Formats: sequence, C-alpha cells, structure tokens
Amino acid sequence: MNLHFTAKGEKKNWPEILASWLYPVRCPICDEVLGTGLQRMCLPCRQKVRYLTAPFCCRCGKKLADEEEEFCGDCRRRRHLFTAGRALYQYEDVVPALYRFKYGGRREYAAFFGRELAQQLGTYMQSLEPEGLVPVPMYAGKRRRRGYNQAQLLAEALGKELNIPVYTDLVVRNRNTRPLKELNPEERVNNLKKAFNLRQNGVKLKTIILIDDIYTTGSTMDQVSAALLAGGCQRIYSIVLAIGSGIGS
Repeated sequence: MNLHFTAKGEKKNWPEILASWLYPVRCPICDEVLGTGLQRMCLPCRQKVRYLTAPFCCRCGKKLADEEEEFCGDCRRRRHLFTAGRALYQYEDVVPALYRFKYGGRREYAAFFGRELAQQLGTYMQSLEPEGLVPVPMYAGKRRRRGYNQAQLLAEALGKELNIPVYTDLVVRNRNTRPLKELNPEERVNNLKKAFNLRQNGVKLKTIILIDDIYTTGSTMDQVSAALLAGGCQRIYSIVLAIGSGIGS
C-alpha cells in the first residue's frame, strides 16, 4: 500500500482516495452521493424516512391508527405461529432501497441496515434473550441466480452488531414458490405450504428471531415458524426491515 505525506506530515492513502472518487459513497435510501462529512444516510432521507413507532400491532408490528387497538385487521382475522414481530421502517418510505438491496446487487446495504436495526430495535431484541438469528431461507436455484440471500446478509450484519449467533442452515426452502407479490393472502398460504423443512431432526434453540427484508401478510414467517416449532423451538419472533401499514386493514 502506497502512503504519501502532505507538507504537514499527514498520511494520505491515494488508492483509497482514488477509489472514493471512482466509487463515491451513496445514500442507501435515495442512492445519491453523500456529501463531505455525512455518514450512512443523506440529510433529506434522514428527515423523510419514518422509523416505525407506536402504536403498532402487538402481533406483527404493523402501524396502527388507533392507540387503543392491540391488533391490526389481519392479525384479528388469523392466528400467526410466531410470537410477535417488529419492523424498522414504513414500507412506502424505502421501496427503492429495498429493491436495490434485493434485486440490484447492492450487498453493501446489509451493513447499513444491520446498524440501523441494532440502533433502533437492538434493546428490544436483546430483551427477548434470543439464542440465535435465523434468516428466511431462499430457494437454492434462485440464490444461485441472484448470487446471495439478502435476508442472510442482513442477519449476519445484525448478528455482528448485537453479538448474537446466526444460523443459516437450520431451515431449507425446498421448492421454488411463486412471487408472493403476485398472490392474494389465501394464495400466499397455499403457495408456501410445505415449502420449508428442517435440515436436521430437531432444533436445540428454544428462542429464535427470524430475519427478513419485508413483511406483508406473515405467510412466509408462519411457514418457517411451523417448521421450527415442529422441530422443538418454543418462541419465535420476527424482525424485518420494512412493513406495510395495518391502518384500515
């Protein structure tokens, strides 16, 4: 590594400086180049992006309009297999960022999102006393085509921030299901039935936090939870980057 000195004797790493010119750091939310001295997120996005705050559904974590309510309409109509869930962002605020993270090869977003989750929800997650984080698995063929599982990258970044073990081999997605955005809630449930299996006969972990990028109806979380519960897990929680609103549902 070549180090150069200024007149004052200050070291300059020219390869890193050149790299910063060729590949400037960009805001993960809007993808604009960050200004000098800014860290992680640009100021306009920091002011615009909403962290999800109370009142939210006590089961899935969706934002609620009425603080007197305990559950969103979806959770009042159906029983989920996971104990409770929380989310970091309102889905509408971060759609482009999630798309780039999920489909655009922007793996570097995982470190940013992991820090954001740790800062905003770390205390809550630690209070659950989890024995491990489990990313929602991706079908092997789809992972080969995409090159990575964004849920796994997120779980690994979050686990590093909070010093919680990450288990990527407990559950396997054994068939390639249709994209959930194309299906209604009933079709989502049928689409995911028997899509997940344990890689081994039993699960020694009693308390697990499932990690994913987006929560919509909870069908995916329920099916992964079903496999883990059948293997002996007792308490399963859900943590996601973004979730839709439970208002009016």
